Amino acid sequence: MNVTSIEPILDIKNLCVQYETHVVLTNINLTVREGEVVVIIGPSGGGKSSLLRSVNLIQPIASGQIFLAGRELTAPGNDINKVRQSVGMVFQQYHLFPHLTILGNLTLAPRRVLKLSRHDAEEQAMALLARVGLAEKADKYPAQLSGGQQQRVAIARALMMRPALMLFDEVTSALDPELVGEVLCVMKDLAKSGMTMLVVTHEMEFAREVGDRLIFIADGSVVEQGLPRDMLASPRHARTRQFLARTNAA
Repeated sequence: MNVTSIEPILDIKNLCVQYETHVVLTNINLTVREGEVVVIIGPSGGGKSSLLRSVNLIQPIASGQIFLAGRELTAPGNDINKVRQSVGMVFQQYHLFPHLTILGNLTLAPRRVLKLSRHDAEEQAMALLARVGLAEKADKYPAQLSGGQQQRVAIARALMMRPALMLFDEVTSALDPELVGEVLCVMKDLAKSGMTMLVVTHEMEFAREVGDRLIFIADGSVVEQGLPRDMLASPRHARTRQFLARTNAA
């Protein structure tokens, strides 16, 4: 466990999300401490992705509050772009700019938003590409890379903004099975380095090995949470047992 702080870096209070009359999340309360890896599992449509998108202010909320390092992200008048500088997010799809090289994809936002010089941005980008094992791909274009390589680039791009918190939304679900491991390896390395992470995934072995806490969300609510090994071996709630039985069968 890499938890380094008693005070939560992320504090979600009574979060509710809905689309017109359809309730997506109901009274979600969640704290994440600095250095903690919290893994979220649950059935499709249960609200997992909506929770992550709410933290990054992509998903409008109906009510509730979200705090990052003591600052309320959901306060009226907040600069959404500044919030997103502190919260990195990696999606199921890579969302790389096809007309830019890999180096260009990584340096665009830091140069425009953080006002880094080209030299400093490229130096930082090359260090991160080396970290994810892709330094030799800096001059390639996204279409020249495999899905796993593109996802590793997406992770490096998010890290370029030096976020306090990283969100991962089922980042391996679109990959061929043989490419999943290389992305999970990068995520494991981030966890070991002390990065605070909120991870939505169906990779139960990753949850067991890397997660400090496991949360099961279904029907818009937190059904159960606890230590990953304990929950995966002996879930307390019938809904959790049902989900894990189906997952193991698949």
